[in-house]
Amino acid sequence: MRYLLLLILSVTIKGAFSQNGIVVFQSDFGLKDGAVAAMKGVANSVSGNLKLYDLTHEIPTYNIWEAAYRLEQTVRYWPAGTVFVSVVDPGVGTERKSVVLKTKSGHFVVTPDNGTLTLVAASLGIDTLREIDEAVNRRKDERQSYTFHGRDVYAYTAARLAAGVIRFNQVGKQLPNTVVNIPYQKAGTEGSLLKGTIPILDVQYGNIWTNIDRELLKSMNVQYGTKLQVTIFYKDSLTYEGRMPFVPTFGSVEEGEPLAYLNSLLQLSFALNMESFADRYHIKSGADWKVVVKVAEK
Repeated sequence: MRYLLLLILSVTIKGAFSQNGIVVFQSDFGLKDGAVAAMKGVANSVSGNLKLYDLTHEIPTYNIWEAAYRLEQTVRYWPAGTVFVSVVDPGVGTERKSVVLKTKSGHFVVTPDNGTLTLVAASLGIDTLREIDEAVNRRKDERQSYTFHGRDVYAYTAARLAAGVIRFNQVGKQLPNTVVNIPYQKAGTEGSLLKGTIPILDVQYGNIWTNIDRELLKSMNVQYGTKLQVTIFYKDSLTYEGRMPFVPTFGSVEEGEPLAYLNSLLQLSFALNMESFADRYHIKSGADWKVVVKVAEK
């Protein structure tokens, strides 16, 4: 009987906290100063047993869309119970809400609700959204600072949650399961056309990544060897138009030649073999960039 009670208590505690002691940080702070170290110091001050990792701190300044994409790219590969801190917050100190999202996959994201949750909420789903109660979940000796919520609110709350100092329901009041969304072209078909956006560049090599996935390509009977007609727009302005083969890898074409391929996320992407597609054609990424693809006529 005693063993059964202990087992029930253990399961109850595990279910109540459900975090795994891992905190992953993302920001647009860079590593030139002590901002990232300050956040990690706060987390370690809450509990020295936490495991602290970085997603990236090289988000372009104020680029909320890229913060949203990097979460979408990364969160699903971490164990359920991982707590993410994302701080790209040009509206720091204003009325935007500070929240913790629990996804249906069991991950937690601590962030301003300013569009950062656009993609991860759509792909992983919203289990629960809570507004951070700063009367409880804020460093007590920093009440007069309004410009470093990453340290004083987000890192502190994330560490308390990840370490089991607080339960998820102690973060703050529950909100409706809706987040601030950045409008963008969702991937889909329209007649013989595939439409999508350019959420990000493969920045090291200048390749163009889209949100058009392998299943959409299959639905249009696009197979390796198919020639594609690709058109890229910035807002409503034509930026690029050209033909290229859909091939498995870069070496399938001559150096300097264009190709379409599936990136590591199994999404349609465009490249120049051994050159930068983005640099040659002055293409960037974000919600204002759109792509239209169709099978090229012979």
